[in-house]
Amino acid sequence: MPKLKTNKGARKRFKLTAKGKVKHKRAYLRHILGCKSRRQKRHLRKASILGECDAPSIRRLLPYG
Repeated sequence: MPKLKTNKGARKRFKLTAKGKVKHKRAYLRHILGCKSRRQKRHLRKASILGECDAPSIRRLLPYG
């Protein structure tokens, strides 16, 4: 059986945790930051865990973690 290919776009954007959850960076922190509060920007810096309904499709794109 041939090797499975990793989706390169998903590899750059998502990471699997040790328990198999999918970690990703939050959006809305690239530009137009002046109108956002300091608290909002601070919370957006933290990584987030992807929802359970979306995680299986991302795991399929990352067969080797």
